[in-house]
Amino acid sequence: MAEDTNIVLKASEPTLGKIEVAPQVLEIVAGIAASDVDGVARMRGSIANSVNELFGKKERGKGVKLSVTGDTLNVDVYAYLNYGVSVPRVALAIQEQVKQQLLFMTDLRVSEVNVHIQGVIPEKTTQAVDPDNLFDDNDESENGEDK
Repeated sequence: MAEDTNIVLKASEPTLGKIEVAPQVLEIVAGIAASDVDGVARMRGSIANSVNELFGKKERGKGVKLSVTGDTLNVDVYAYLNYGVSVPRVALAIQEQVKQQLLFMTDLRVSEVNVHIQGVIPEKTTQAVDPDNLFDDNDESENGEDK
C-alpha cells in the first residue's frame, strides 16, 4: 500500500492554495491505466480484494504499489496477461500507459514503472460435449454414412 502522507502538487502559476493528492488516488489511476492495456487479463489482488468484489465493491487500485521518495515516484504493477500475447510488448505498453496517465493527470514525473507478470490466463473454451445430451443420435455411423 502507499504511504500515508499526501503528495503535494507543485503549480507553475500562483494559486489560491496548495493541492494534495492521496497516494491511493495515484494507485487507482495507475491500476486503471494498466488494466486498460490490451493483453492484460486482470490485476493481482489480495484475498480482501476478492471478498470486496464479491460484495460488489470494485477495487481499482489493486495490483499497484506506489512509493514516493522526495520528488521521485516509483510504481510497481502486478498483472496477469492473456494467453498468446507478447509479454515484452504488453509490459512496455503498461509502462508507457501508466507513466503517461500519471503525468497527464497529476503532472508528476515517474522515475520508474516496474511491471511484474504474475501469470498467464488461458482463454475460456466452450464445452464440446453437451451435458444435457451425452448420447447424440446425429453422430456418423461406422462406415461413414449418416444414420
